[in-house]
Amino acid sequence: MPKAAYPACQLCVENTGFHGTLTHPARQNLRPVPMKVAGGDWSFQYSPYGYYNEHCIVFNNRHIPMVIDAAVFEKLFGVLDTLPHYFVGSNADLPIVGGSILSHEHFQGGRYTFAMETAPAEKTFDLPKFPNVKACTVKWPMSVIRLRSEDRVQLAAACDSILKLWRGYSDPDAGIFAETDGVPHNTITPIARRHGNEFECDLVLRNNITSEDRPLGIFHPNPSLHHIKKENIGLIEVMGLAVLPARLAPELELLEKAMLGKTDISGDEKLGCHSEWLKDVIQRHPEANAENADAILKKEIGAVFEQVLLDAGVYKRDNAGQAAFGRFIGEAVRR
Repeated sequence: MPKAAYPACQLCVENTGFHGTLTHPARQNLRPVPMKVAGGDWSFQYSPYGYYNEHCIVFNNRHIPMVIDAAVFEKLFGVLDTLPHYFVGSNADLPIVGGSILSHEHFQGGRYTFAMETAPAEKTFDLPKFPNVKACTVKWPMSVIRLRSEDRVQLAAACDSILKLWRGYSDPDAGIFAETDGVPHNTITPIARRHGNEFECDLVLRNNITSEDRPLGIFHPNPSLHHIKKENIGLIEVMGLAVLPARLAPELELLEKAMLGKTDISGDEKLGCHSEWLKDVIQRHPEANAENADAILKKEIGAVFEQVLLDAGVYKRDNAGQAAFGRFIGEAVRR
């Protein structure tokens, strides 16, 4: 008999009530709710991880790969028809910048307001072919274009226009290449939400190009940050919620003791990777004591995560990066 994988992945509808095997987790208590999304058969379930309030997954009943294309925007808006009080978004559809199961089409959503949603508009612009759509860039560490409209058909078309432009867009001066040796690098992380009758869609520009000295990705946390965050930057992190490795929880307690005792941890097997960072934290926080040490460390980890997002942004927040972003917006306006 030919070898079969059942269920094909951890997102398949066949996981419902699955007893589990040595290589596949049990899902006896999983009962997805059927949904129609853009006329297709999908299912809704709450995430087993629960990173934020009502963290949910909406997945296609067919085991087909994730693809960010023209149809994805109407699918996102279709989920909001059923759940208008939720946000819904998709991870990018390329490795490194995906941070998700790319073999099965799905979205994530929930009843939660991320920091990116409240980030203000930075520069507004008009899209002449889409007069009913309001467009702007967002003041955010990553490169985000926000489109809003009550006309969801025109909004979806405007989103697709920017997606298609970005797929084939290169700017060597900014280190952005749409493809190398036939391998595509540009994609987006789309996030949709509703404000009354108005639909809003954030398009986060992503690029997964690598180099010899940055094999994990050029637009990826730089190696000096890997002691805190080395993993891919997916949908949740893009919106401003740090999903940090579990190892940091016990390490944080030990780092607090080392900070208060001003201990050199460079030779420590578990904490040595934090050595240079902790020295800098100690130097900048002479006021640290038993009452505020935990808060100081958490704030400093937050600062590292902010730098992680800056590294993942394709257009940097300096003058050169924003000028390059302006060139892309100019192309979008002229289309």
